[in-house]
Amino acid sequence: MAFSLHCPSLSPSLKTPLPTSFAIPTAVSSPFSIPIPSPSLSCPAPPHLGLSRHQRRRRKPDALRCSASSFPENRSAGSASSSDAAELPLFPLPLVLFPGAVLPLQIFEFRYRMMMHTLLQTDLRFGVVYADSASGTADVGCVGEVVKHERLADDRFFLICKGQERFRVTGILRAKPYLVARVDWLEDRPSSDGGDDLESLAGEVEAHMKDVIRLSNRLNGKGEKEVQDLRKNQFPTPFSFFVGSTFEGAPREQQALLELEDTAARLRREKETLRNTLNYLTAASAVKDVFPSS
Repeated sequence: MAFSLHCPSLSPSLKTPLPTSFAIPTAVSSPFSIPIPSPSLSCPAPPHLGLSRHQRRRRKPDALRCSASSFPENRSAGSASSSDAAELPLFPLPLVLFPGAVLPLQIFEFRYRMMMHTLLQTDLRFGVVYADSASGTADVGCVGEVVKHERLADDRFFLICKGQERFRVTGILRAKPYLVARVDWLEDRPSSDGGDDLESLAGEVEAHMKDVIRLSNRLNGKGEKEVQDLRKNQFPTPFSFFVGSTFEGAPREQQALLELEDTAARLRREKETLRNTLNYLTAASAVKDVFPSS
């Protein structure tokens, strides 16, 4: 069942057009969207990496550009060991890719077409990092693996990518013709919560999601249909990524969820977001009952 949790009022600063200079993310259409009220979320901006206020002010709103100066050359103490480091071509986009999520793309800028030609001869993997014209480029992203592709006569590419493991950028190896970074892989740390507690928390999050979908359907005149199994036997960690991927329209909140390295903390944050959304929808439903024509 495809759906999204939409948050149009969350962050006015993110009303930036898609970066038409290099690719068009083609979102899969959702049967409905849910307006998440902005007071219910605490959405920290993703860390901008090395961009001065002057540089950020000079960004063009219709094109997100990413250079080597956007990233730190060295990490602070406490980063992952060098044995975990790898090289990865980077693709800055105004969206957040989660492990397990599907991302359709159309690529037509020359440098990224060059990247695709290289990837088609290697392992078909690149790094997706969230970027916007106000906050810069985040240093935590997700690997996108090309699972389907079509090369057109004019050398454009249509891609279907799937999110894989997360990473943190530790430095830029080269900036031309496209960015290639040194990255460390990220995994969730063992939670202090026991496995049973994680299962219980995941169950609560799923229950809140079902309630949100049910109320949203009612408000949109679709009737309160029974929501089927959303979790589909997923373990708590991949399920937490799935939940985060549905918060479309709230990329800063999604970025904050992506960066968490604790499954329980991610699920708790998602539970709070869904609970606040449910309160908002309950109030909206009550208003609709009193004023049916509104």
